[in-house]
Amino acid sequence: MADIRFDGKVAIVTGAGGGLGRQHALELARRGAKVLVNDLGGSMDGSGGGSDAANKVVEEIKALGGEAIANGSSVTDDAGVALMVKQAMDAWGRIDILIANAGVLRDKSFSKMTIEDFEFVLGVHLLGTVKPTKAVWEIMKEQNYGRIVVTTSSSGLYGNFGQSNYGAAKLGIVGFMNTIKLEGQKNNIHINAVSPVAATRMTEGLMPPEVLAKLAPEYVTPGVVFLASDEAPTGAILTAGAGAFALSRIIETEGVYLGEGGLSVDEVRDNWGKITDETGQKAYFAGGEQGQKFFRKMAGG
Repeated sequence: MADIRFDGKVAIVTGAGGGLGRQHALELARRGAKVLVNDLGGSMDGSGGGSDAANKVVEEIKALGGEAIANGSSVTDDAGVALMVKQAMDAWGRIDILIANAGVLRDKSFSKMTIEDFEFVLGVHLLGTVKPTKAVWEIMKEQNYGRIVVTTSSSGLYGNFGQSNYGAAKLGIVGFMNTIKLEGQKNNIHINAVSPVAATRMTEGLMPPEVLAKLAPEYVTPGVVFLASDEAPTGAILTAGAGAFALSRIIETEGVYLGEGGLSVDEVRDNWGKITDETGQKAYFAGGEQGQKFFRKMAGG
């Protein structure tokens, strides 16, 4: 099979000044894409700022013979996001790919976490995904082509102590993806999520050095770049780390119809085994499929 190429395509990668985003930007450029490298350049908790990190990645891409421009906007700032999109459009006249990678951490147990820390992390991860997506959406619709890769996490999919803010944001991103994958289908806009495990600033200190060495960001990037390609699926949650890849799905059991007359809490308790029976469980592509199942069961199916 032919190599996956991005010649003539334009990509925006947020949070691309280091770690995962840098690797994504470099690999897209190696395969022919023109890349806008976005990075606020702040610290891990979101303070500070500047585009020096983005400028360095742009220079790396140019050294490879590629085309790139730097942007230092915050993904939570409406004017900054608009500028990011304007820069790409002014330079290249189209935007084919958005990789929403920017993120921060402010970890604490829920009892010790402030609402400000909760709102800040939610804003950077969730709205920092929504705002760039909204800014490129009409461009992609008009082109009748778009590939969007959002970044979720096992903390959102499965939970992680001390990350209620991060987990809420990361599962919120999946909910966002699950709707716009449907809305983008008629215009050939595919959106997928990656759930990475990688050694970056956000994971330093959480694992021993010998483990971190096996979790280099470049072991995640091949999956992300595939999700940005012409051949990408839509609505997939790809988990990736250390060169291993898997698909995560939200599964619903077949369940049981308990009827309407005399329905009680006791019946739910007494039928818990049937409700949770994994036989015939499915991963739905759209919410309406769940409703169809309920109507089927109500009709005796």
